[in-house]
Amino acid sequence: MIYTNRKINSGVSFIKRISPFLVFLLFFSELSAQERPSITTKVDTTFIKIGEQVKWTVTVNVDSTDVVIFPEGQTFSPLETVEAFATDTTRKKDRLTLQKIYALTQFDSGAYKLPSQRIDINGTGFMTDSTLINVATIPVDTLNQKMYDIKPLINVDKSNFDLWKYVLIGLLIFLIIGALLYWFVLRKKPLSEEEKVALLPPYDRALLELKRLENSKYLIQDEYKQYYSELTTIVRSYLEEDAHVSALESTTGQLIEKLELLKDAGELQLDDDTIKQFSQILQTADLVKFAKNKPSSSIAEQDRKLVEQIVVKTHDALPEPTEEELLEQAEYQEELERNARKKKIKIAIISTVALILIGITIAGVKFGFGYLKDTVIGHPTKELLEGEWIRSSYGFPPIQLETPQVLVRQEIKLPPEAKAAIADIQAFQYSSPIGLFNAATTSITLAQQDAEPDFDKTIEQILSNFESQGAKNIITKQEEFSTISGVKGVKVFGSGEFLAPGSKELMAGEYTVLLFGGKGFQQYVILTWLKDDTYAQEIVDRILASVEVKTEA
Repeated sequence: MIYTNRKINSGVSFIKRISPFLVFLLFFSELSAQERPSITTKVDTTFIKIGEQVKWTVTVNVDSTDVVIFPEGQTFSPLETVEAFATDTTRKKDRLTLQKIYALTQFDSGAYKLPSQRIDINGTGFMTDSTLINVATIPVDTLNQKMYDIKPLINVDKSNFDLWKYVLIGLLIFLIIGALLYWFVLRKKPLSEEEKVALLPPYDRALLELKRLENSKYLIQDEYKQYYSELTTIVRSYLEEDAHVSALESTTGQLIEKLELLKDAGELQLDDDTIKQFSQILQTADLVKFAKNKPSSSIAEQDRKLVEQIVVKTHDALPEPTEEELLEQAEYQEELERNARKKKIKIAIISTVALILIGITIAGVKFGFGYLKDTVIGHPTKELLEGEWIRSSYGFPPIQLETPQVLVRQEIKLPPEAKAAIADIQAFQYSSPIGLFNAATTSITLAQQDAEPDFDKTIEQILSNFESQGAKNIITKQEEFSTISGVKGVKVFGSGEFLAPGSKELMAGEYTVLLFGGKGFQQYVILTWLKDDTYAQEIVDRILASVEVKTEA
């Protein structure tokens, strides 16, 4: 009994020693339970009509540091994903509630299982519950509403709205460029005061500049050097332009000597006093500019007046221009105007070409020069790829796929030996008039309902058809193929040389054949396209990703 009590006491002591550790474990386990992510899903309805949408909502409650990845793409097959809405995030302390909604639909009636979806949280996958969705057909009133035969296929002219849109955008860009060129290059801009003065005749311009010099503040500010520099420049420029004397580059002595020679030759009727006064003014200007001499302001003003008189006397002393000289001057002015116009047009053309080249370079760098060339010049498969695609079901058992153009029903005449094995055959096809792109589907109902399809024989027949149409050097590969919904089939693909439409020229091409089937039926899809045609390859990849077939006849 004493031993038992001692044992009990020892047990109580041990519990007392470990109890803090137990409390810590309980607390930690409680925190861990709180921090575990939780996932809930719901649908707004489990019963829809064909083409209606069901919204599937998944809500994830995680820690703020967790990384969550939701399903993307067509992962809800056999239901189709119409739209995946943006994730709605709600934060509460250190926890996040993420909610994402998917809009799903189905275009065939029946009961469809919305499959479990994988939600990745920190690299660990969590699977959601699956849900059964019933899709009902729309009831048709066959009593009050008359029934009509199915109308035949008709050709519909393709809308040129997109083409006109791009044409209008191009015209708008060219109009903007033209307006900018006109405003900055071709437009006759208002002349500034300096330009207006420069266009005046030499005599009028010299008198105007002398008047401005009179109103200047050079003399008030003791800037005699600038005053005399402008004074001599005005008179020298006038003599050079009107009297045709090289005065700007001549020294004072040389200029006076040239004026005396013109006077002696009778080409310039100036008296000796005028030439002497002009010589004195030039000498005074030289002393002011080079010897820093400073005459009185009255002398400086008097020199300006004398220069003005010299300009007037020189103008009066010049002989009247002959009719030929006037004509030459008019032609010279017209030539100057023509050269100015040509210069403006040249600048406008160079600017336009430069803008176009810059635009082409930028677009080529961003989109690729090959893509740019195909966009401007045109490319048959590029236009198919970027056009409006059509998703439809063809034949029975139906083959559903998405194509850039609708497939047209083909009339197939069975040979007598095939009628015993085939009850019905339905074929649809689209062939591009340019290039090798071709898409076709065929659905075959066998005469014996329990007969299994012979894929090897079908592949052999398809390759024989290629060869009968002129194809050569056909290389064949084979592998398993699965649709998005999980239907398995056979994929035969490879390359070869095919005849171009309307030509006897062989072109390197590629092909893919998908074969499906079950008891009593067989289906296959045939695609051919030009090798190294990146647009056609994108079309084929998109078609292959959209293929769906029925597993039962």
